[in-house]
Amino acid sequence: MKISFKNDYSEGAHPAILEALLQTNRQQQPGYGLDDYSEQAKALIREHIGNPQAEIFFVSGGTQANLLVLGHVLRPHESIIACQSAHIADHETGAIEAVGHKIHLAPSDNGKLTPEQIRDYASRYTNVPHEVQPRLVYITQTTEIGTLYSLAELKAIWQCCQELGLLLYMDGARLAQGLSAEGNDIGWEDLARYTDIFYIGATKCGALLGEAIVFNQAALADYFSFYIKQKGALLAKGRLLGLQFLTLFQNNLYEELGRLANTQMKRIKEAFVARGIGFLSDTCTNQLFPILTQRQIAQLSADFDFYLWQKVDAEHTAIRLITSWAMEDSQVEVLLRAIEGLTP
Repeated sequence: MKISFKNDYSEGAHPAILEALLQTNRQQQPGYGLDDYSEQAKALIREHIGNPQAEIFFVSGGTQANLLVLGHVLRPHESIIACQSAHIADHETGAIEAVGHKIHLAPSDNGKLTPEQIRDYASRYTNVPHEVQPRLVYITQTTEIGTLYSLAELKAIWQCCQELGLLLYMDGARLAQGLSAEGNDIGWEDLARYTDIFYIGATKCGALLGEAIVFNQAALADYFSFYIKQKGALLAKGRLLGLQFLTLFQNNLYEELGRLANTQMKRIKEAFVARGIGFLSDTCTNQLFPILTQRQIAQLSADFDFYLWQKVDAEHTAIRLITSWAMEDSQVEVLLRAIEGLTP
């Protein structure tokens, strides 16, 4: 069987989560997210981000989180500014467009959006009432190609959004990997200060499933629970989500699992560097995009699963490798030996 580097959710869940689910299995709790575990998890998240007024909601997955948030806060004539590689643009089957919201896509080589691009797109749509009106900026941490926003970059985007009257929403599907990355200078409290809404991804960081949507402005969350229910996203057994987040936010487990994934990818990156192989982007997280020849791709494909990501030229393609919190040293070492043996 091939070793998979296709994603960071091929395994089940961290043992601490499974143990917590087992230990509480027969304890009766209210449904629909009103259970004790969900309330305790929300309290821990508020403590982490330093915002006791934050409104928090647990949902099952990332596309669901994005669709719920954007569908809720945007009026029918309002649109979104994002970079060209944004997850909502290419990997969510048109979910946002399907509910009637245009996405303005700015070109980007590093997966990030800039204040200059935001101002540019915001200034283009002035023919009222004949054009959609940009209302929200969408960014991700980490980005779709594994890069990171710095605190200075986040502050600059936040200030730009404040000046233009735009909401700032951060997709945090791989937030754990971003927070624990080498060189990262964004902390939990910065997320509360410099975004209007963000979500904390757990599906890709040790949970069976689950994301936590955080509204830093409580007013934006008015009637959001009704919207979740109407869209079929309110779990009767909401305890399953709450308990997982309660476990992840105890003893810094969430950040530790992100760190484990990043550490394994660092070893892999160093092996490619030693072979003189370049990358589509310079990453320090658990995603890596080495640029390989077709022969090298065939060599690695014999024993490993991964995605072909982007054609670079006639002879070279960038592949995507991802490590998870559960990746064993022995699995990584098999790949390291294969990289060492690559021929041009």
